[in-house]
Amino acid sequence: MASGWGITGNKGRCYDFWMDFSECMSGCREPKDCSLLREDYLECLHHAKEYQRRNRVYKEEQRQIRAAAQKAKGEGGDVVHL
Repeated sequence: MASGWGITGNKGRCYDFWMDFSECMSGCREPKDCSLLREDYLECLHHAKEYQRRNRVYKEEQRQIRAAAQKAKGEGGDVVHL
């Protein structure tokens, strides 16, 4: 990552985030001063927040499907499996 070269030979997708974080760390008094830049860099690398949001949306969709199936079953209708 420090070289700036990505897998395709172009600039890496997270290189700009790394440079911002690196510049902050080289000039700060305490590492916690750069915590937001570190968080941005790690999010670029791992997409952890994005995956958490996707999982939350998926779980809510599944909950709604189960609730609809329970309601249909409780009303004596046929249960529809998706």
